[in-house]
Amino acid sequence: MPDPGPGEVLVDVQACGVCHTDLHYRDGAVTDDFPFLLGHEAAGTVAAVGEGVTGLRAGDYVVLAWRAPCGACRSCRRGRPWYCFDSRNARRPMTLLDGTPLTNALGIGAFAEKTLVAAGQAVRIDPAARPEAAGLIGCGVMAGYGAAVHTGGVGRGDSVAVIGCGGVGAAAIAGACLNGAVKVIAIDIDDRKLDQAERFGATHTVNSRGTDPVEAVRELTNGFGVDVAIDAVGRPETFLQAFSMRDHAGTLVQVGVPSPGAQVELPLLDVFSRGGAIKPSWYGDCLPSRDFPFLVDQYLNGLLDLNAFVSGTVSLDDVEDAFAKMYRGDVLRSVVVL
Repeated sequence: MPDPGPGEVLVDVQACGVCHTDLHYRDGAVTDDFPFLLGHEAAGTVAAVGEGVTGLRAGDYVVLAWRAPCGACRSCRRGRPWYCFDSRNARRPMTLLDGTPLTNALGIGAFAEKTLVAAGQAVRIDPAARPEAAGLIGCGVMAGYGAAVHTGGVGRGDSVAVIGCGGVGAAAIAGACLNGAVKVIAIDIDDRKLDQAERFGATHTVNSRGTDPVEAVRELTNGFGVDVAIDAVGRPETFLQAFSMRDHAGTLVQVGVPSPGAQVELPLLDVFSRGGAIKPSWYGDCLPSRDFPFLVDQYLNGLLDLNAFVSGTVSLDDVEDAFAKMYRGDVLRSVVVL
């Protein structure tokens, strides 16, 4: 574990969620730069800061972000830091005892007692927030909430459909409800997840294992379709379903991460004639320094139930079991507690 260099901070990890992206890394679906240090939905306290770091000091309670805008690239200069093309990470890798460098998942690597990150990745939050819940803001909750609120622009009176009600989809449902949507339709093939979706505010549920979700959504919207359809799965079939269940000029938000070989085929005339927008959502188009403290405030004020995302806590030795539960759909999030 290197000491923090200029612009870096060392963080004592208190809790870290087990995310689907960690599973993608483990299975080699993101990069082949093995060996990996997984874990990126983390909360903890700053242990030490490097030269030139301002705004953070030892003892600060933080949530880690896997994007830290540089402030200088062409996207940041255009006032769109959530699309930063040169996001900051720690410059030196953590290593195995024999010196083998580790690839930190999403530039964090928090399945460990300590992790080294760029200072901009450590976002200070209210210490009253429970670390098991707060850490989830670092990825899944932010991605889903932001997909609805920032990318999809859900507002008062809107109708919304969310395909896939895991952690990201549940956060999208919560975000849509908090931002004033009046009809929020949760779609999944697992009744357990649909039950959970109602806890986050879904007004209607559709089990798409035996029901055509497009037809079901149209029946629930007087034949029109929804204003915003969110694909939180990332498979070709769910993308096409989301495309077809929109109202005219509606918005499709893709936040589920597709596999590298996934492809869709759409008649170009359908794309043109339906109008609206097809918008991928990167990290919920968030600005961590702005959005993490806001979501924590929503949580502490009882408006966003982050505790409901925590299905259970595990030790580092239990991560493989947590992956197995994720495969089976038994959990929204297992959280490693250190």
